Amino acid sequence: MPRRACVPSLDGERQFVTIVERRPGLRSESIVVGVSPQVGSVSAMLDCPVGAHSLFVLGHGSGSTMRVPFMAGLSDALTSAGVATFRFEFPYSDRGDFVPYTDMPTDADDVLVATIRAAVEAAATAVPDLPLFAGGHSVSGRLTSVADSETPIPHVRGLIMLGFPLKGSMENAAHLSAGTKRLLFVQGTSDALGDAGQMKQVADSIGARATLRTVESASHGFSVPGRQDGDVYAELSGLISGWMTQTTS
Repeated sequence: MPRRACVPSLDGERQFVTIVERRPGLRSESIVVGVSPQVGSVSAMLDCPVGAHSLFVLGHGSGSTMRVPFMAGLSDALTSAGVATFRFEFPYSDRGDFVPYTDMPTDADDVLVATIRAAVEAAATAVPDLPLFAGGHSVSGRLTSVADSETPIPHVRGLIMLGFPLKGSMENAAHLSAGTKRLLFVQGTSDALGDAGQMKQVADSIGARATLRTVESASHGFSVPGRQDGDVYAELSGLISGWMTQTTS
């Protein structure tokens, strides 16, 4: 049964979260993340399995939400692999009238970056004892890396970018050389927004702190012809969990 708990918010006030167990050994919390007085707050979801070895602040792609099948399925696969996940909305995707994968407007990059930073801080507060990694799908991974290259994001051990949206221009990855954190790129070999061959060039140019893993025939959304989504999510979670373990060992 769901229960209510009171926890400190970012501004020191107390806020309520709803805690449920979706499956045995998995604690799920719905959390409100304060971004700024101008932006307001956004919804987030923490899924923490018993015995988790790492925490992943997992942002969604542009025009998506934290609850679409890809995000929910990947989160489930990660928690089964021992990785706690902290999914969050952006202000645009948290609106009640927002419809995923339509041409509805999104937020400016500075708002997205502020939301990412706030989500990382909230995740570190919620689960302070786990090594923390940040990034996510497409624009979330890219903007997390942009933010960290400009001003390093506290608490974060490494960045994980799923389907980096290179869009045919190496300039979209130029900022990555300015950072210092370990980087994991996971790219589908059929990703129309990020050619896997070009992503290898990006990873090679960064050097030892960058790792590229590919998923054969996967699209930008990690759909693979002839494979069940759950099987692909299990492959992704294995790649991510294994890299996290190597990074923290």
